[in-house]
Amino acid sequence: EEDFEIIDRKQLPDAAELRNEEKAKPEEARWSAPILSLARKASENLALSYGSALKSASLVGLVSKPGSSDSPAKTTTRCHTMEERANLMNMMKLSIKILIQSALSLGRTLDSDFPPLQQFFVVLEHCLKHGLKVKKTFIGQNKSFFGPLELVEKLCPEASDIATSVKNLPELKTAVGRGRAWLYLALMQKKLADYLKVLLDHKHLLSDFYEPDALMMEEEGAVIVGLLVGLNVIDANLCLKGEDLDSQVGVIDFSLYLKETQDNDGKQDGGITAVLDQKHYVEELNRHLSCTVADLQNKIDCLEKTNSKLQEELAAATDRIGSLQEEQQQLKQQNELIRERSEKSVEVTKEDTKVELDTYKQSRQGLDEMYSDVWKQLKEEKKIRLELEKELELQIGMKTEMEIAMKLLEKDTHEKQDTLVALRQQLEEVKAINLQMFHKSQNAECSLQQKTEAVSSFEGKTNEMMSSMKQMEERLQQAEKARQAAEERCNKMKQELAGRLNSCRQQMAQLDSKCSTLEKELKSEKEQRQTLQKELHQEKDATTLLKTELQQMEGLKKELRKLQDEKQQLKKVHEEQEQALQEMGLHLSQSKLKMEDIKEVNKALKGHTWLKDDEATHCKQCKKEFSISRRKHHCRNCGDIFCNTCSSNELALPSYPKPVRVCDNCHTLLLQQCSSNSS
Repeated sequence: EEDFEIIDRKQLPDAAELRNEEKAKPEEARWSAPILSLARKASENLALSYGSALKSASLVGLVSKPGSSDSPAKTTTRCHTMEERANLMNMMKLSIKILIQSALSLGRTLDSDFPPLQQFFVVLEHCLKHGLKVKKTFIGQNKSFFGPLELVEKLCPEASDIATSVKNLPELKTAVGRGRAWLYLALMQKKLADYLKVLLDHKHLLSDFYEPDALMMEEEGAVIVGLLVGLNVIDANLCLKGEDLDSQVGVIDFSLYLKETQDNDGKQDGGITAVLDQKHYVEELNRHLSCTVADLQNKIDCLEKTNSKLQEELAAATDRIGSLQEEQQQLKQQNELIRERSEKSVEVTKEDTKVELDTYKQSRQGLDEMYSDVWKQLKEEKKIRLELEKELELQIGMKTEMEIAMKLLEKDTHEKQDTLVALRQQLEEVKAINLQMFHKSQNAECSLQQKTEAVSSFEGKTNEMMSSMKQMEERLQQAEKARQAAEERCNKMKQELAGRLNSCRQQMAQLDSKCSTLEKELKSEKEQRQTLQKELHQEKDATTLLKTELQQMEGLKKELRKLQDEKQQLKKVHEEQEQALQEMGLHLSQSKLKMEDIKEVNKALKGHTWLKDDEATHCKQCKKEFSISRRKHHCRNCGDIFCNTCSSNELALPSYPKPVRVCDNCHTLLLQQCSSNSS
């Protein structure tokens, strides 16, 4: 993410054009003389460095000998890399020299706004980036010089403070920004040369990050480290907060290294050679910048692909949200319809239940009244039965007395035995009739006891029965009087047996007539009992009708209960639908939060790299060395390697379906984000 200005070679003037312009404009040589002198010095330095580099390369075997079998393309690439190393080393010398001179002339501590200091860091960054290997991650290609700087923490424990302070800075999101902050802090500690010397002493570790012909892997790296020792004279006070180290532009400003000199040589050939040297130097810079631009274009393509994917996911999510909203509206309409129907059905059932309750109360009152009336009638009938039983006992006693009197009459009157036998037969028939009546009365009592519960509406009929019973009592009283008269007459007959036989015959005739009347009365009573039985059957039918009505009432009660159960079920369905709507709203809010989390994760993933197992030998948090018992574990959020104790937490991340392992720092940060999102 660095911006460089690319200069086209066609825009630079040729040597003939420069000569013509110098002939036409001699006055411009006054201000161009310093530039030409600086270009001469740079070309001389470059020639010397290039010659020394060629000598060293020939000794090592980089430069092809006449008898070697290397191709010309390889030799050209090696020459280009050697030129790049020499140019960067010379620029580093100039920047350190100007920085030390300006700091000593000012005589104070340097701030981050000091231009020579800024240019020193830019040149140092270019030196550290030279020959870096490109690492492929799941986001894209990554090329950062912060990876080799992290090795210093493992090789030199004094640098752990710098590493922790750099990691704790929340403003830094990229590896380039962390590397710049690390260089700032090392310069303030005056240990930048020491830390880089430790790195150069362990070149077998640097081979994982740099190419074999990189500046840090060759002798130029040791020369630059020796030059950096002179920076221990400078006191730097650099503030890292508030500065955007991630998006700074690393462009070398050559105007700082151009000095005004009073050398007015006026030689055209020397000026042309200096300009040509400067032209070659600028071409080298352009080649450098074109490489960086190609890398940036690859990064931009990757980011565009990820952005297109995210846009497609957002479109799908918006479509889902729209469909869910439509379903929610449909469910609301259905709920409203169900509510209206349930309310109408509840009102109808309430009215029906009210009417049924009123009818049930009225019928219950009528039944209670009928029951009370029947109970009173039963009590009265019981009293009447008791009186009838007493009268029957009296009749039985009278019958026994009559039998005794007849026996006495038989003893006294042997002559009238035939008449007495006839009378006895008649009396026996009367007894049989009385016994039958007694048995029938007992059967009637049993039937009446069984049917007392069903007799409710017989007040008028019982009154008629009472009147008939009273008539029977009067007749019985008359019969008793007649019997008393017969007894008196029998006594008189005992006294006057001889003279009153005719009167006895008359009395017997009267008795016969009375017996006939009694038989007629018994027949009438049988008929009345038959009519009573018919009325009892009718009353039974009425009771069955009442029972059927009661069953219908029970069925209505069951229907009422069913309606109430249906009402409760509708209420439950309504509540469940409301809960479903609430859950749908929660799902929508959660999906929005997940989209925001995905955006944040994509932003965070741009700055995270997945460390290899070979790169980490110590835990990043507790700094303990890994072994067989202390194993390595990756944090699924930041990609760094920790031990089991420092990464025992688990959280659900948007890029993983299940909870995964997370380090302590990421755990606290993610919990804070979740709490802020929920609030």
